[in-house]
Amino acid sequence: MRTNVIIMCLSIMVLGACKNNVEKEQKSGVKASEMANDFERDTANLNNSKQWINLLDQDHQHHWRGYNATEQKLPQGWSINDGVLYSSGEGGDIGGDIVYASKAFDNFELQLEWKLSTAGNSGIFYHIVEDESYKAPYYTAPEYQIIDQVGFPQKLAAWQSIGADYGMYNPELKEDDLKKIGQWNTATIRFTENEVTYWLNGNKTLSFKPWTEDWERRKSEGKWKDYPNYGKSKTGLIGLQDHGSEIWFRNIKIKEL
Repeated sequence: MRTNVIIMCLSIMVLGACKNNVEKEQKSGVKASEMANDFERDTANLNNSKQWINLLDQDHQHHWRGYNATEQKLPQGWSINDGVLYSSGEGGDIGGDIVYASKAFDNFELQLEWKLSTAGNSGIFYHIVEDESYKAPYYTAPEYQIIDQVGFPQKLAAWQSIGADYGMYNPELKEDDLKKIGQWNTATIRFTENEVTYWLNGNKTLSFKPWTEDWERRKSEGKWKDYPNYGKSKTGLIGLQDHGSEIWFRNIKIKEL
């Protein structure tokens, strides 16, 4: 008898719970199973927060401005049209560089497409620090070198070559890495504290570990020996160089690692 009473009580509780779920579904117009799916999807989105950000789409393209600039606008010679960021080369080595100003990045993967004019020269900066004491991004920021490897008028040292970590690490270039002037190239920078890799048109040009004894030696003996704060920051802005020649960028996207 006692067992039967317990079973009856449990049955009433289950029926009550089912009734409550039905009433909730009727009031909300959403089935419990759908609510569960929505929760799982929202949770997955939260856990997968490290998404690609397109830095030239309608939501992000207005975040580009001049380096150390007080106004949120592109400097003279830069423009964005139909998803393409263009520089006419009017700014030169000092004063013409731009940054994506709304967010600093530490560990990241950056991908973009670019093309140059004949004898052109440019670069991609990261971990940029802005301060009035720095005249240009390269005072603090490493640079992925972009240059007309074949048509540049002066002879290039290895550390000046396309796909180099400018002034620090020489690239390993293959013949099919290079495209003709006017054709679109792809560049990828993947940065973590354990390894940095650069890629050109799908081929890896170099890799290194930052802030090691080897890294410090290269800095102290080479191009950056007179730039005490070069490469020290572990976070900073992304930037693009105006080195006095025409250059085009598109499909600039980044994600945090």
